[in-house]
Amino acid sequence: MSRAFNFCAGPAALPEPVLAQAQADLMDWQGKGLSVMEMSHRSDEFVSIAQRAERTLRELMGISDDYAVLFMQGGASTQFATIPLNLLGGHDCADYVNTGIWSKKAIAEAKRYTRVNVVASTEADNFTRCPDQSELKLNPEAGYVHYTPNETIGGLEYDYIPDVGDVPLVADLSSTILSRPQDINRFGLIYAGAQKNIGPAGLTLVLVRRDLMGRTRPELPTMMDYSVADKHDSMYNTPPTFAWYLAGLVFDWVQQQGGVQAMGELNRRKAERLYGAIDSSDFYGNPIQPRFRSWMNVPFTLADERLNSAFLAGAEERGLLSLQGHRSVGGMRASIYNAMPEAGVEALVAYMETFEKEKA
Repeated sequence: MSRAFNFCAGPAALPEPVLAQAQADLMDWQGKGLSVMEMSHRSDEFVSIAQRAERTLRELMGISDDYAVLFMQGGASTQFATIPLNLLGGHDCADYVNTGIWSKKAIAEAKRYTRVNVVASTEADNFTRCPDQSELKLNPEAGYVHYTPNETIGGLEYDYIPDVGDVPLVADLSSTILSRPQDINRFGLIYAGAQKNIGPAGLTLVLVRRDLMGRTRPELPTMMDYSVADKHDSMYNTPPTFAWYLAGLVFDWVQQQGGVQAMGELNRRKAERLYGAIDSSDFYGNPIQPRFRSWMNVPFTLADERLNSAFLAGAEERGLLSLQGHRSVGGMRASIYNAMPEAGVEALVAYMETFEKEKA
């Protein structure tokens, strides 16, 4: 088999240089005689790893000291509860925008702790678009406004950052973090599961404006308190050290590629190439309005769904892996995060063209 390309939505592909470095460090980290997985999180060695990771991330994203950078556990879904418990303070409601499955999960969890205003929803349009700014019926008294910039399952992505006035804006950037430049100062809080553009599953990155900390509900568990995490440098207890170490390697790799500006240019080209192949054929289709198509997650369907299994089998034979769409959507989905090279997209497009000629 020729080189394989992993299109999984998460846990997703990691850059090959990162995997090679991790392989070298697995048995003996920098000649210390122990694995990077074995060292104490309190040791000078691991503290240096953690500090470097944070420093590089701040450089990449332009994160000022006004924000705490937290390396937390539990996946992005844990933040669905952690956010309201940390940010509501004296507020009795929060605003949420509904654009798909992950928005709905966040809304359902928040309802356990507060009154939720769904300020806009595109469910009536089968989540094929994001709402425009004018559609957001915001409450200026809300504790925060939450939205999902990229719906990984549906392949739906905002092309703007909502203007929410003085209310803190909260964003689930799991699929888009580090994929292009972002104006961090527009957000009160950003959270991202690591397993797409950062590293392996188990680590969750949280960027929170420091003036928003201390607004906690009394029932907030200590382990979920942003202030506690910040005070203890994300080491109140033993953190996921190997995932944190790998995230640092990924940050270094992104920097070596030219930073988020270069990643954005690369990701735009990849997305345009794949969507171009879909749109140029009646054999393939994508349901999302072009303005709101995701750069990171590209779902597509075959005109004849009976060919789905054959398409997936042929793809796997060619080393094009994990292309089956989410069970709730069906069809195919190609996730083309930072670590997916242009060669992978070209290989997929070539296969799609060959398969169409054989089956059309």
